[in-house]
Amino acid sequence: MSNEIEIELSDEIELQEPKKYNVFLLNDDYSTMDFVIDVLIKVFRKNLNEAEAIMLSVHNNGKGLCGVYTYEIASTKVAQVKTMGRDKGFPLKAVMEEE
Repeated sequence: MSNEIEIELSDEIELQEPKKYNVFLLNDDYSTMDFVIDVLIKVFRKNLNEAEAIMLSVHNNGKGLCGVYTYEIASTKVAQVKTMGRDKGFPLKAVMEEE
């Protein structure tokens, strides 16, 4: 007689969506509007009209939403903004917040 262990699997496996993070650019008194637009186009793949609208939101409201991403992508974009700013001599900062 063999002892077999039966493993019952639920008919339904519940998959959870990964958490999403909002990435914002923060306003500062030094980064030029043109540089902010350049960052939005290169890092966040925005077209010129979208980039100008987000840049104005950053300028007028203190921050602007650049996109919603998974943790890994959001943290990469925050790092890319920091690197671009440092390379061009601007203190532009991006932050990520859980959605």
